[in-house]
Amino acid sequence: MILYFSGTGNSEYVAKRISRGTGEECIDLFEKLKKKDFSPIHSETPVVIVTPTYAWRIPRIVEDWIENTRFTGSGKLYFVLTCGENIGNAGKYLNRLCERKAMDYCGCIGIVMPENYIALFSSPTWEEALRIIEKAEAVIDKAISFIKKGERFPKTKLTLADNIESGIVNTVFYPLFVHAKKFYATDACISCGKCVRVCPLENIELKGGRPVWGDSCTHCMACICRCPKEAIEYGRHSRGLVRYTCKKEI
Repeated sequence: MILYFSGTGNSEYVAKRISRGTGEECIDLFEKLKKKDFSPIHSETPVVIVTPTYAWRIPRIVEDWIENTRFTGSGKLYFVLTCGENIGNAGKYLNRLCERKAMDYCGCIGIVMPENYIALFSSPTWEEALRIIEKAEAVIDKAISFIKKGERFPKTKLTLADNIESGIVNTVFYPLFVHAKKFYATDACISCGKCVRVCPLENIELKGGRPVWGDSCTHCMACICRCPKEAIEYGRHSRGLVRYTCKKEI
């Protein structure tokens, strides 16, 4: 079984590629995360979690869902993590998560995909994004091969930077940066409500026809990148930047 969370489509693309390559069912976790649905998951085959990395670890909303959801059947968990550059030492924390749940940790593998975090960085043009995705295809195939054979993902050599990024940096990243205070809608807003619908935390509502953000935010960038009129900005940084969603078909 393939379970995925995706804000702008990178992890969705990877999950569906793995689903096609393994023949396993592919399930979007969006509604489960949105509704805090922790109903049990049963799979006789290993479960593959495909998710982006936020500050070199899996998003806290995904970790919380896994923590509170009972998995029955195989008891094996693989993690496929999409990222803009690397996944740091995310595996250390995933291994601990599996230990807490008494599940068999089968490793994690990073898939470099186009950058979408325009709260701090810049996204590539679609032509550049396609080149990045093409490079990722071989790594996705590698992941498929290990999953089909039932083999654990190989461990990678870690650096001091990997440990710092997934440790100290991740710890301070959330309270310092992960908030919705800088999001706002410009006069280009057409009150379509798409931003409300794509928010996995139900953190956006329309007031007077304009989106208003609450205190919960995971910085998935779904609202700003999926707005059909590019009417959402994040402070001054996002002005003029390319909005990214993965449009590549499986």
